[in-house]
Amino acid sequence: MSPTIEVDEQTYRSIEFAASMGGTTAGEVVARLVKSASVPAAASKENEERKVGVYVDYEGHRTRGNYDRDTKRIDITSGPLAGQSFKTPTGAARAVVTHYKPGVNPNRNGWSFWVLDDGSGGLLQTIRHSP
Repeated sequence: MSPTIEVDEQTYRSIEFAASMGGTTAGEVVARLVKSASVPAAASKENEERKVGVYVDYEGHRTRGNYDRDTKRIDITSGPLAGQSFKTPTGAARAVVTHYKPGVNPNRNGWSFWVLDDGSGGLLQTIRHSP
């Protein structure tokens, strides 16, 4: 039998939602969170350099995140979806649309949905294939 941890109902729902949006399991979401909190300082600094700040303004709300050049993941850092991680920019885009406008089709191209948070106004797709 695997060890268990106790969390409140809201936390559990958030973990389950993150898992469903990321196409993973609740256990993998928790493992990823623990791993990211346990990375040594030098490795953490190196990993941060591979991340690019992104944002989107949707339905009058700005959502910020970090795009990881290596894994192609987006980790949401602000707003109601903060703390959630998505396997692809498209998965993250769909979550934003679903959250703010649940009645519309959430299909979006994440590469052209997210904007680089560097003042350039460029879309995420401009760095999609860069090292």
